[in-house]
Amino acid sequence: MNVLRDSRTGLLDHALLLFAAHGYDAIGVQQIVDAIGVTKPTLYHHFGSKLGLLDTLLAERLTPLHVAIETAATYRHDVAATLGELSRTTFAFAQDNPELYRLYLSLWFAPSESEAYRAALPFHERHFVALETMFLAAAADHGNMTGRHRAYAATFLGMVNNYASLALSGHTELDETMVRQAVHQFMHGIFT
Repeated sequence: MNVLRDSRTGLLDHALLLFAAHGYDAIGVQQIVDAIGVTKPTLYHHFGSKLGLLDTLLAERLTPLHVAIETAATYRHDVAATLGELSRTTFAFAQDNPELYRLYLSLWFAPSESEAYRAALPFHERHFVALETMFLAAAADHGNMTGRHRAYAATFLGMVNNYASLALSGHTELDETMVRQAVHQFMHGIFT
């Protein structure tokens, strides 16, 4: 057993649970270290600070989401199929990582001058750019979409994240029916 590695993983795991449940700003370093029975110097050794812990948490745990989103956003001349794959990818990640996705969503709306918002911003931008790039590519096939890629990316991302949020709160299921409903609803709006 590697105690240093285990304490690092434990700090990440417990910080995630605490940040998702209470918000980043509501949690102090002492609460995090108490949750796994280590001291503050252990956290500082691994991450340098509470912000360093958040930076590491986001970088390590969100990278699989962004790689999957970028893959799903590869446009293959079928908007509906691409949007379906993006929805499935997002919904699966939210279901498999509910605390992480809840934290990710909450950081979209953190105060714009907060360190948590600034830490999450590159991840939010990466997510948005993947969608925006897909809609730019689709505009080559669908002239009525030209110049609307940013609005479409924002609207689609907002819709999918809203469904994920509803599911994380127990109000809906993120199943294939929801994927079809989301894509149908979105497609009806952009092609009318």
